[in-house]
Amino acid sequence: MATRTDAPTRREQILKEAARLFAERGFHGVGVDEIGAAVGISGPGLYRHFAGKDAMLAELLVGISGQLLTGAKRRLEEAGGVGAPGPLLDSLIEGHIDFALDDRSLITLHDRELDRLRDSDRKLVRQLQRQYVELWVEVVREVYPALAEPAARSAVHSVFGLLNSTPHLGRPGALPGREATARLLHRMARGAFSAAEGVQTAEHDR
Repeated sequence: MATRTDAPTRREQILKEAARLFAERGFHGVGVDEIGAAVGISGPGLYRHFAGKDAMLAELLVGISGQLLTGAKRRLEEAGGVGAPGPLLDSLIEGHIDFALDDRSLITLHDRELDRLRDSDRKLVRQLQRQYVELWVEVVREVYPALAEPAARSAVHSVFGLLNSTPHLGRPGALPGREATARLLHRMARGAFSAAEGVQTAEHDR
């Protein structure tokens, strides 16, 4: 996805265009022929890569959940565990912002089409997402120790909602620039965690 620097494979090209079209027009509003035309192959030619649109949707949604979790684990390993929680939390935020800015169509797709997955794929997405959340919760509680676990988990979900709001920020050209938007989202995410800790501390002191 956003972290790749080598040329995408034909399979990845198909998935990228499928995600864009599904997000723009809805899963049922896009035909196989349209996806094929977007990557320069015939619609039937797609069946050499995927069994159909359902398979594309499953690979997109399961794939991005797995990539987010894998990326977070890699950042944790590179930081040597939770020994330096502040920089690690910043790294996790940066990684999620990269996803939120570079894969906006997948956010829209997840919100609209997750229920179209077969039960096993939907359960896998949820399982990967829970692991991703719990990794964040552990790091957040190291940085903001006044946060109890339930409050930290709520704060993580809230920050994800904030960062995943990018599809609603207007077209890419309407944003103040990628770097400026990334800095703004980062400050807002950190501010949300700080505010959550402040609320918890105030409630505890009552």
